[in-house]
Amino acid sequence: MGILEKFKLGFKKSANSIASGLKEIIVKKEIDDSTLDKIEEFLISSDVGVDSAAEIRSAISSKKIDPNLDSINEVNKILNNYILELMQPLEKVNFFKKKEKLNVILISGVNGVGKTTTIGKIAKISKNNGNKIVLGACDTFRAAAIEQLEKWSNKIGVEIISSSAKSDPASVAYKTLEYAKTNNFDQVILDTAGRLQNKKNLMDEYKKIANVTKKIDQDAPHEVILVLDATSGQNVINQVEEFNKIIPITGLIMTKLDGTAKGGILIALAKKYKMPIIGLGLGEKEDDLQIFEAKNFANAFTQTN
Repeated sequence: MGILEKFKLGFKKSANSIASGLKEIIVKKEIDDSTLDKIEEFLISSDVGVDSAAEIRSAISSKKIDPNLDSINEVNKILNNYILELMQPLEKVNFFKKKEKLNVILISGVNGVGKTTTIGKIAKISKNNGNKIVLGACDTFRAAAIEQLEKWSNKIGVEIISSSAKSDPASVAYKTLEYAKTNNFDQVILDTAGRLQNKKNLMDEYKKIANVTKKIDQDAPHEVILVLDATSGQNVINQVEEFNKIIPITGLIMTKLDGTAKGGILIALAKKYKMPIIGLGLGEKEDDLQIFEAKNFANAFTQTN
């Protein structure tokens, strides 16, 4: 299966929702103000965000679609172009490339978004690009999280530094970086415990993990990636807001997109924060983390078959 086909399959639920919604709204050849209002309201209800919905409405209005053309198809083209223009600057394909010096990635997110699984998938892509990788099991709250990361390290053939459950996460981070620097690793990927963005003590600990990495490399962490669950819809907006206050986020990964019709939330995030989008989780298999490409996302999101 090609990459575009994977995107299309992963966004099938979102695309079907958009396609069927537009089909119900656009029943006349000429798109009048009433139809434009309905399109805008529908896009907002599809999680694309108030600002993006208004801009898409404006783009449709200014296009003055020829009544002799297929109106739904023309609206889809406008939506596709809007997504491309908004999201192409947010691609970050160099994220997975071979590193010239030690690169430290801190992975964060609330409970249950799939951080540990996502780390395994990131490590596999990065290793395949020639990077020597060590994982840091800094989620010491759950013994299961350490075991899960160890399974991933064995599965894809990368090293891991871990400690016993309930040990100090910052200490694990320090040991991982120390080991990586001594043994000439290219990349460190640090797992962290799921934490609610409104729990101050947990967020302080998250900051401590980031700060301790600077004792080994003053520029670390080089990447701070927030993992988001697409099924959470508009709740992800608040998560980005709060996590970004603690440590500036350098990239986003959205998981579980294949299981929801809420894929429009990516557009809302892109419009509001303009943060790089690293990858999209389009399934549960180890190869189902897809590197974000705006063209593939636009084509998958606006597919009609």
